[in-house]
Amino acid sequence: MSENAGAGVATQLATRREWIGLAVLALPTLLLSVDVSALFLALPKLTAALDADAIQQLWILDIYSFLLAGLLITMGNVGDRIGRRRLLLIGGAGFAAASVLAAFSTTPEMLIASRALLGIAGATLAPSTMALIRNMFRDPRQMGVAIGVWFTCFMGGMLVGPILGGALLEHFWWGSAFLLGVPVMLLLLVLGPRFLPEYKAADPGRIDPLSVALSLVAVLLVIWGLKELARSGWTATPVATIVIGITIGVLFVRRQGRLRDPLLDLSLFRTRVFSTSLVMLLVSSVVMSGLSLLIALYLQSVLGLTPLVAGLWLIPPNIAMIVGFQVPPVLTRWLTMTKTIALGLVIGAIGFLLLTQASRVDRPGLLILGWALACFGIAFPMSLLTVLMLGATAPEKAGAAAATNETSGELGIALGIATIGSLATVVYRAELAGSLPDTIPEAAGQSALEGITGAATAASSLSSELSAELLALARAAFAEGLGVAAGLGAVTFLALAVTTALMLRSPSAAPSTVETARKGEDT
Repeated sequence: MSENAGAGVATQLATRREWIGLAVLALPTLLLSVDVSALFLALPKLTAALDADAIQQLWILDIYSFLLAGLLITMGNVGDRIGRRRLLLIGGAGFAAASVLAAFSTTPEMLIASRALLGIAGATLAPSTMALIRNMFRDPRQMGVAIGVWFTCFMGGMLVGPILGGALLEHFWWGSAFLLGVPVMLLLLVLGPRFLPEYKAADPGRIDPLSVALSLVAVLLVIWGLKELARSGWTATPVATIVIGITIGVLFVRRQGRLRDPLLDLSLFRTRVFSTSLVMLLVSSVVMSGLSLLIALYLQSVLGLTPLVAGLWLIPPNIAMIVGFQVPPVLTRWLTMTKTIALGLVIGAIGFLLLTQASRVDRPGLLILGWALACFGIAFPMSLLTVLMLGATAPEKAGAAAATNETSGELGIALGIATIGSLATVVYRAELAGSLPDTIPEAAGQSALEGITGAATAASSLSSELSAELLALARAAFAEGLGVAAGLGAVTFLALAVTTALMLRSPSAAPSTVETARKGEDT
């Protein structure tokens, strides 16, 4: 037994069995990100092999994330009711089977259906793993270490995914990229029953089918609308879709307030720690995902790097984030969680400020340094806010809480690409429109105003002198857009640091914050 600092509350320390169980939970966590990154590499080959058109390619990419996001809340609650280990093993078996179907797909439609099944199975994995961590690690500091390992495995998958996928695609057919998941899930099915304990609510109640349908439709419509905004701009169809999705979401929330056994327990949001942490994670996700897209475009479209070289330059920021996940458990020995979270946000803001100056040099060093600092800093709040959220949740509701966290992350990614990307585009167009000389043909100028890729297309049809001039102007305009977005990111992170100080204040040591939050008291 151990006693939480400042709390006077004894908690059970994890044993060797729990730490081995954490290693088992790392398997599906690692796989989820490996599978996504490997698909991006396989897309050109599978497109040619299956003769998939542009619309089918989009569905191959998107159907997984649509169903994953739409079913997270449902699956989190299913795990609370039937058992988190049972749901994890069912999802693991389903993921392995769907991976085989995807690998041996013979038509685009078959691959889309297989990816849909992968999304459904994937929705069982993330909330189950995080909920089991909440149940296995009751000591807040140990829970912080475990959550850091969880995030590290996810980011590690993003790093090794392209390497493993590239090696397979170099020697085998495109479907081999999907088979990466099969041995991993088989290992989970063998080790899970031995090392993972089972947890489920004592009196879970029944699942309301109408709530499942409302949550699924609401999330699907909002996610699809945001993705479409990022692709085609502010047109009527995606805006109307988002409005309809939000309306259905409101109906879903109102229904939860009337049900004896709600799919989404609204009482979770009455705890300041839970609701504040959730909002902060959502806003952070919006900023990071939007800037991640802009930086990838900047490396290739402004600095002229090949996709491979650009990918290599992005490895250091990913490593910085992985290292960042290991730091908070050490810092919280001397600092409260509140101060550690605020410190990470300030470090991230400094990184964004460096990004605003990246356009002053024609090499990627300053850009990568700024992005690496941002990635290192955001790792602090990502892990600790998740610990606070789970700590503020009763163990029997851990699956629902983890699913809510994951859903906000999916929404944040889509919202960030749509909003931050749109902001940068507005700045780009304003800057370019004000600097285009009369010597640039009107058609080429209009194409360039659509975006940096449009400028490259337009430049290819011009003389070498005009092409160089147009590209220089477009690159400068895009850099200005990136700078404005990064400046907004810095301001946002500093505002979140202040929010941390005001809303998550605790005079005692960090672990007591979690214990107090779990009791539903304000901290």
